[in-house]
Amino acid sequence: MTETASLPLFPLQAVLLPGAALGLRVFERRYLDMLRDCGRQDSTFGVCLILDGDEVGGPAVPAAYGVEARIEDFDVGADGVLVLRLRGQRRFHVLRTRVRDNGLVLADVQWSPPDHDDELRPEHALLATVLEHIIEQAGAAFAPVHPGQLDQAAWVGWRLAELLPLQEPQRLQLLQQDDPHQRLQDLLRWIPA
Repeated sequence: MTETASLPLFPLQAVLLPGAALGLRVFERRYLDMLRDCGRQDSTFGVCLILDGDEVGGPAVPAAYGVEARIEDFDVGADGVLVLRLRGQRRFHVLRTRVRDNGLVLADVQWSPPDHDDELRPEHALLATVLEHIIEQAGAAFAPVHPGQLDQAAWVGWRLAELLPLQEPQRLQLLQQDDPHQRLQDLLRWIPA
């Protein structure tokens, strides 16, 4: 049976991907309270793309798929607003949501299966080359920890999804896909010839 959990959600106009970094400014009381609780309990929260609504104000309708976010770093900006650097962890599927009185969305989630370390298939080898060129331009922050990652279907797919100029619904489509080879096939279709 697949593991389930309860997570507070932070709906955004962006898709957080596994392994990807995301900067976030936090100033609404409901999210400051959520972060305080996460810090006390050493827990995480989920990030989902907003399907309907806004990032600020009333509760937004989140997508049914998201990614667990871990706080890597934080600071306070010159304007006094909390600034976080998040890193995407595990993917999840939202089973049901409820909204607290303060507008915070809580979700019962089912964790998606972890990606396998499958090697790239020959028809996707070009994508590793494209990714290498993008990383040369984007900088060392996106470089693989070890060279073998450029041969792993899941790692190549997630980094391309992070770095290519995709629309957020395309990233969400990739997030919903359990098969890393199908993710690569989708990316191959979306890259202009």
